Amino acid sequence: MWKAILRQKNGKNLNSIKIKLQRILCVFAPLREIRIDKKPKMKAKQIFSLILPALFLISCGQNKQELQFDNPLPVEFGDPYILKASDGMYYMIGTGGVRDGFKMYSSADLKDWHDEGRIYRGNTDTSWCVANFWAPELYEHEGKFYLFYSADWRENPNNELENFMIGVAVSDTPTGPYTDLYNRPIFDPGYPIIDANVWFEDGRVYLYYSRVCYKNPVESELAEWARSEGLFDEIEESWIYGVEMKPDFSGVIGEPVLLLRPPVTMDDPQTEWESRSVTSGEVNRRWTEGSYIFKKDDVYYMMYSANFYGGEHYAVGYATSNHPLGPFTKAANNPVLEKNTEQGGIVTGTGHNSITWSPDGKEMLCVYHGYTSETGKNRVVFIDHMEVLSDGTLVVHGPTTSE
Repeated sequence: MWKAILRQKNGKNLNSIKIKLQRILCVFAPLREIRIDKKPKMKAKQIFSLILPALFLISCGQNKQELQFDNPLPVEFGDPYILKASDGMYYMIGTGGVRDGFKMYSSADLKDWHDEGRIYRGNTDTSWCVANFWAPELYEHEGKFYLFYSADWRENPNNELENFMIGVAVSDTPTGPYTDLYNRPIFDPGYPIIDANVWFEDGRVYLYYSRVCYKNPVESELAEWARSEGLFDEIEESWIYGVEMKPDFSGVIGEPVLLLRPPVTMDDPQTEWESRSVTSGEVNRRWTEGSYIFKKDDVYYMMYSANFYGGEHYAVGYATSNHPLGPFTKAANNPVLEKNTEQGGIVTGTGHNSITWSPDGKEMLCVYHGYTSETGKNRVVFIDHMEVLSDGTLVVHGPTTSE
C-alpha cells in the first residue's frame, strides 16, 4: 500500500481546471433546456435572452484577467513578499540581492519595478545577527514600517550549524533605512526558527514561524519506509508554530502552539506531495515552512510550503481554522501550487508564497519564487492570480510564464 501511494504522479492539480470548466457550464446551463425539433419550444428572442447574459458573464470573466504579469519577473529573490502600502505603492523584499541584509524593489503597477537598493544591513560589529539573512516580511503599522526577518544569532555557545532566530527592524518610510527595534531576537523558543509571518487582529498580534529541520528527527511511517528502502537512517522535519506577540514586538505572550507538521502516516492524503523530497531520494528532510495567514468570511487560511526549498518539488498547500492559533485542517485540494514541467511547462520549485492585492483592491495575487529552465539555479519571482471560491476552496492559477 505504501509503495502504491508513493507511486502517485506529481501531476498538476486538476482542481483549477475543473473549476474553470464548471464556470463555463454554469454559464450555459440554461441552454440545456432548449429543444431543437420540428416544433421549437423556444422562440429566437427567448434564446437570445438566455445567450446575452451568458456572453456578458464571459466578458466579465475576461476583463477580470486583464491584469497580466510577465512571469518570471526580472527579480532574483527567494521568499518574496510584496506590501501594498497606504501610499498606493508596492514594495517587494525577499531573500538575496545583497549580502548581510536586504534590498527592495518598488512599483506603482506590479509590472515596472524600481531598484531601491539596500534597506537593511546586519552583521555589523554590534548587531545581534551575523549571517543567513532570510525570508523578510514588511508590515505597515501605526504609521511606521516593520521588517521581520530571520538570521543567525551571534550568541552561539555550542557552535550550532543552524542558529536562526527572528528579529524586527523599523523605519519611518517604506524604503528605509531600517534599524533593529531591539538588538536581539524577539524571543528564543529553545530551537532555531525562521520564516516570520505576522497577523494583526482586534488589538492583538500573532507571530507565526517555522522550527527548522536541524536536529529535529521525527519518527513516522515515512521514516520507517525510508530506512527499509535504504534511503535514510532518519528524517528531520520542520514544523509551523503560532504564538501571540506583545504589541510592541518585544517578546511573546504564552507558549507557542504547534499548528502544522508533515503527516505521520503513509495513508494520510497529504503524505505523497509533502514527502517528495524524501521519496525521490533528494534529502532526508520534510519541511513545513513559509507560512502566510489571511482571513476570509471568518475563516483563517494558512498557506505553507513543503519539500526542499532548493529543489524541484517545493510546493504550496493550505489549511483552515476558525481561530488564529488553530487547530488547522489541511485542504483536500493540496497542493495548490507546484511545478508544471510534467505538463510541458518550464517552472519548478514553486513556493514560499505571500499574498498581495491588485491595484483596484479586488483581486488576490499569489507572490512566490520558483525556477525555470532558463533561469537555472537562480530563484526568481512570480505573481499569479488566486482566489477563494464560494465554497471556501482556495485556488492559485499558476504557475504561469509569459509567452
